[in-house]
Amino acid sequence: MLSRELISLHEAPREVPPFSERYPGLTPAAGYEAARALHEHRVRAGWRPLGRKIGFTNRTLWQRYGVHEPMWGTIYDRTLIMAEGNRARVPLQGLVNPRIEPEVCFKLRKSPEPGRLLESIEWMAHAIEIVQCHHPHWKVTMADCTADNGLHGRLIVGEAQPLPRDVEARLPALEVELFKENRLIDRGVGANVLGSPLVALGHLVELLKGHPLAAGEIVTTGVLTDAHPVAPGERWSTRFSAIALPGMALEFA
Repeated sequence: MLSRELISLHEAPREVPPFSERYPGLTPAAGYEAARALHEHRVRAGWRPLGRKIGFTNRTLWQRYGVHEPMWGTIYDRTLIMAEGNRARVPLQGLVNPRIEPEVCFKLRKSPEPGRLLESIEWMAHAIEIVQCHHPHWKVTMADCTADNGLHGRLIVGEAQPLPRDVEARLPALEVELFKENRLIDRGVGANVLGSPLVALGHLVELLKGHPLAAGEIVTTGVLTDAHPVAPGERWSTRFSAIALPGMALEFA
C-alpha cells in the first residue's frame, strides 16, 4: 500500500522506482490521499503543521519535469527553519536528492478569500525551499509529487517584511540571483510563478478548497529560478533587486 511505503521512505530515506510505475492507475487525487495518511502519521508522532508549499508554479520548468500544473504539500515544525539575520545552517540528513529553490513566502493573518488576498497577509519574506525526490534522476509524474507531500524537504524563511504599497506591481518584477560559493548559478523573476507570487497564493486558495488555509500559516509560492542540487559542506546565497527583500546565506550540513 502506497501510504505505508511513504511512511517507510520518510523514516528510512532511500531512492525507489517511481510510485506511478508500481501502483497502476495512480492519480494525483490518489496521491494526495496517500500523502494524507503520511500527514496523519506525522501528527500522531508529534509533528505540528505550520503551513503549505505550492510547487510547480514555475511554468518555465513544466516541460522539463513533465508536470504541467501546480501541486501542494505541508510544512511542519520539523521542516521549518527561521533564518536568524538571514543566515542559516541547514541539515540535509534524511533528504533524498535535495535541491535548492529560492522563493517568496507569506504569513497569513486570517484565512484568505478569493479576490481579497492582500487583506489576509500579515507579512512577506524571502524563503528557500529544499525539495527532495525519492525517485532516480528526478523522473516524476504529478501523482508521484502529490503522494510525496509535494516533494517538500525543508523551508528556510528570512526576515519578515511588510507588504510594500505597490506590492501587486512589484512582485512580478522582482529579480533574484542564486549563488553557489559566490558563483552565479541562476536568475529568476517573480513573473515566473504563474505571473506573480500573489497569483500563486490565489491559485493555492482555489486548490485547497477541501483543506483551507488558516490564520498563522506560512505559505511559500514556488521556485523563481530552476531547482539546483545541493550537498553538505556547500554555501549558497541569494540576492534580490527591484524589491526590498534581503537575500539569504545558507550553509548545508
